[in-house]
Amino acid sequence: MDRGALSRRGFLAAAGAAAAVGAAGCSPGEDRAGNGPGAHSGDGPKPPAKENDRPGDADWRLKGRGAEHEVEGYADRTSVASGESFRLHVHTTARTFRAEAFRMGWYGGALARKVWESGPLRGTRQPAAQVEPGTYTVTAPWPAGPEIATKDWPEGSYLIRLTADSGGQRYVPVTVRSATTKGRVVIVNAVATWQAYNEWGGHSLYNGPTGDDADRSRAVSCDRPYHRDGDGLFLTYEQPVVALAERMGLTPAYVTNMDIERDPHLLDGATAVLSLGHDEYWTQSMRERVTAARDRGTNIAFLGANACFRRVRLEKTALGEQRLVVCYKNDWAKDPGRREGEPPTTNFREPPHAEPENALTGTLYESNPTTADYVVTSPDHWLFEGTGVRKGSAFPGLVGTEYDRANGSGTPRPIEVISHSPLTCRGVHSYANSAYYTASSGAGVFNTGTMRWVQSTVGDGGHGIDATTAKFTSRVTENLLRTFAAGPAGRTHPAKDNLDTFHPYAGDPTWSKRNLW
Repeated sequence: MDRGALSRRGFLAAAGAAAAVGAAGCSPGEDRAGNGPGAHSGDGPKPPAKENDRPGDADWRLKGRGAEHEVEGYADRTSVASGESFRLHVHTTARTFRAEAFRMGWYGGALARKVWESGPLRGTRQPAAQVEPGTYTVTAPWPAGPEIATKDWPEGSYLIRLTADSGGQRYVPVTVRSATTKGRVVIVNAVATWQAYNEWGGHSLYNGPTGDDADRSRAVSCDRPYHRDGDGLFLTYEQPVVALAERMGLTPAYVTNMDIERDPHLLDGATAVLSLGHDEYWTQSMRERVTAARDRGTNIAFLGANACFRRVRLEKTALGEQRLVVCYKNDWAKDPGRREGEPPTTNFREPPHAEPENALTGTLYESNPTTADYVVTSPDHWLFEGTGVRKGSAFPGLVGTEYDRANGSGTPRPIEVISHSPLTCRGVHSYANSAYYTASSGAGVFNTGTMRWVQSTVGDGGHGIDATTAKFTSRVTENLLRTFAAGPAGRTHPAKDNLDTFHPYAGDPTWSKRNLW
């Protein structure tokens, strides 16, 4: 990880000729009854009109990873349109493995529904990871295994669970993207950031085996599994909002940030775009398209911290377009793929193409690591309706590990700071802020200013986060989603500018250290 103090964190197939025969004799794309997922016979009862009214499958979690590399895999597509196929690339030390596809949602609290499962598939021991000299890009050039058809799979965020016959399990995430976002709240799966932190094969955009900057990756590939459980950062920073939105009865649109790069019109007509708990890595086009959506009246929510901080470039791999995330950071001048005049793959706020993120997000990322109480300063704000908070109400541990702060330089106005949380980070006293601003288009933009927000809605995150905090952040998020789903929030809930009341203080890092941007 980068070692700068305030500018950035410092510690902080042959898998064969696989027989794709279902567990009950079903082939890929069929459910356990032999129909395509969600299909029904003409004589039987019709399925529920809404996807989340279907029965869920509570048994979607991993029971155990097993030994290292016991089973793991990746998909050759980060997203597909419903009905398209994708292939799994799987390594396992077991004789056979199975694959099951779970659509993540609410489902009466089960949180997932199984839409497909395979029968036993022949296991294959795949070659070791390959590391590209110079860029330290890790790939798993494994032969393609089973092809999975998504016929009748509803759009949404999916986890494919791989289970070796020896017991080990891992996930493979895939998004079945929405054909349109018009009139809908858009949930963005932050695949670029998932890959930035992916340490599978020993290298990420933060470090390599030496643990320092020298052998970190300059480009990371989607052609490899994710480390640990295999879900990327989905379960920690995104799944709770997926469940909450669908529990509320919303019908979100689902896309990845790669899809925003791919399709310049993808966000046309969306009522809101949700950037979830950790969404740090954006291309220039992603930022421009989200900004353009805001300027057309689309609401934007940043339910984390440190969003839109790194500028990346997407390139192709052997498996397709936009599967290589390039970010040279401080070594941007050594990036051989950068064209003259093109913005460098470094922090958005840094020259030679400085565009501090607060011009879109409303707040500036300041530093990490920290843990602090979240302190309410505007209890009458519409986002806090129904929470019962008062001025000074505090929620232990909710601020961290990364945080944002509102700042006067380049920040859109009017902007309303609704929390002001004192903290100490790396020995420096500062504050974290939640803030809401409105654009001339009528769009509302909200930023929580803390990375623990999404986790906290289900009581996760540690550091004293409890059921009281979960109830608070869940209600605020519900208020946000309900209002943002209704159209341009600034027309009904204009921001009441109060930024100037939060004066700098002696030694304030936000005002005294201009090198932050």
